Amino acid sequence: MDTIINYFETIPSSHRSALLVGGITFFWLLEGILPLYKFSYKKWKHALPNLFFTMTTVVINFALAFLLLKTSDWVAVNDFGLINWMPEMPLWVYVLLGLLLLDLIGAWLAHFVEHKIKPLWMVHLVHHTDHKVDTTTANRHHPLESMIRFTFTLIGVFIVGAPIAIVMLYQSCSLVLSQFNHANIRLPKMLDRALSFVIVSPDMHKVHHHNLLPYTDSNYGNIFSIWDRLFGTYRYLDRDKIVYGVDTFPDETINSNLWELLKQPFQKYRKPTNAE
Repeated sequence: MDTIINYFETIPSSHRSALLVGGITFFWLLEGILPLYKFSYKKWKHALPNLFFTMTTVVINFALAFLLLKTSDWVAVNDFGLINWMPEMPLWVYVLLGLLLLDLIGAWLAHFVEHKIKPLWMVHLVHHTDHKVDTTTANRHHPLESMIRFTFTLIGVFIVGAPIAIVMLYQSCSLVLSQFNHANIRLPKMLDRALSFVIVSPDMHKVHHHNLLPYTDSNYGNIFSIWDRLFGTYRYLDRDKIVYGVDTFPDETINSNLWELLKQPFQKYRKPTNAE
């Protein structure tokens, strides 16, 4: 555990970039071997707007990274935050607790709030209007959403009291798990179900991308599945019944156009249908 912490404390930017590119490449290839759905689409054409949003997310996170560093340094120096106020514990427990709480605030809570506050939902809508969910969908976030998510992560670091090593480990796990659970891959159902008791599995997250409520408003988790189960937001839907997209923004042509996606948060809000 000491080795892992020491590595993530000073992880080079090149290694983080390799994790992003390597993850997309790995799951992209795996989608060709074990596809969940055999989409009739030009994969590269579908990926282009998603990769554009991946790049804007990287730029925004890189530009604001100094805030994470300053905050994590401050909580460490001042012994501030939840995990620093608890009794002394083994390092692995300290790290796991930090990851769990960062996942709660930086991912689950941010995601939940985006679905409940109308202006934030309109921003988050860009992520949901992908009609062919695959590993490139993982970072299909409008630049405004990237800033919203970063803000929640920053708040999480402050409240949790996470040192930079745990922050970098969290962001790395978040990146890979998001690519994994968005990937268009078909795991054996028993394996996927077993995984979903610990982490957010592909089948579990695909339910969240179903085009109708109440499924859209469920399974908010990114790394750990415990939060959805604990807060009653977990739902199951057989993967063969899932239809991607959002019922109030059904035009796939518009939802595949980069310019239209950039404008999407500012369009007239239409309340989702509450039909199953």
